Amino acid sequence: MVNRDMNFSLWLDFVERDFLKNEFMTLIEKGIINGATSNPSIFASAITTSPAYKEQLSQLEGKSPKEKYEALAIEDIRTAAQALRGVYDEGNDGYISIEVDPFLSNDTQGTIEEGKRLFAAIGEPNVMIKVPATSAGYEAMHALLETGISVNATLVFSPDQAKHCLKAMKAGIDSFEADGGRRVQAVISVFVSRFDRHLDDDLACEGIDVSKTGIYNAAKIYNMIEKNHTPSVKTLFASTGVKGDNLPVDYYIRELFGPHSVNTAPLATIEAYIAHKETEPKLPMEESEIKGYFTKLSDCGFDMDEVYDTLLKEGLKAFEDAFSEMLEALK
Repeated sequence: MVNRDMNFSLWLDFVERDFLKNEFMTLIEKGIINGATSNPSIFASAITTSPAYKEQLSQLEGKSPKEKYEALAIEDIRTAAQALRGVYDEGNDGYISIEVDPFLSNDTQGTIEEGKRLFAAIGEPNVMIKVPATSAGYEAMHALLETGISVNATLVFSPDQAKHCLKAMKAGIDSFEADGGRRVQAVISVFVSRFDRHLDDDLACEGIDVSKTGIYNAAKIYNMIEKNHTPSVKTLFASTGVKGDNLPVDYYIRELFGPHSVNTAPLATIEAYIAHKETEPKLPMEESEIKGYFTKLSDCGFDMDEVYDTLLKEGLKAFEDAFSEMLEALK
């Protein structure tokens, strides 16, 4: 559950229209979650499988597939934002994220324009615009934040990406606050489980403990962000659902439980987490432990820069593919 004493937040990584009007409200009222996230894959699944969108889609005939998608997504995000407005007004996060078109990941101006347009169309202050952590994205993050639009930097795998995000975010927030702006916030979404799915088979062959790389990498980035003492920027741990039965369902939440952080997870992961009694904080982790782990990987021939690059490319492509498939289904 949300732990305000240590500023730990739990966000739901799921959006679907009927759910937002029912169970979602209960999760907020019980203090289990205080925010939510979406991405192209989540919307693609919801829009193409749930009957809840049929009525609105029937009213959108003649529109382009992207216009249809945006109309559906804007309504869902507005519904979620309104449901979360109470906790937002209390200063207890209360954000919902919507991602810009994934095909804009290398287009700074396109990202800025779409981010501003989506934010204005939704019309709620507690919306974060999700921007991929690319060279073009860093500039867009700065531009959105300095106009008072909160930002969720997504697809962060490497400490270098996180550094660029943090620099852009601090500059944007400082500029907004200097102009008298009251509240704008940002999160840096560090992807976790994809490291382990990518590396575990090879690590096992080398006799190295598996299901640890994502944790150590996330802990390293978390420590770096916290050292910058920027209250308006939090580390968000994403991609925290497990695959297969070899790990506890809530493994990545419990292993990354720490102050001034957010964990966004699928509903089943959150349910498993709240079924357990809350554990002691695992973060921050000792720098020497983190360094020792990555030294071991390097000594065994693993190139983390290569891993970071591969995972970013795969993540961008996965979101592009999901978005394309959804648009095709909306034709």
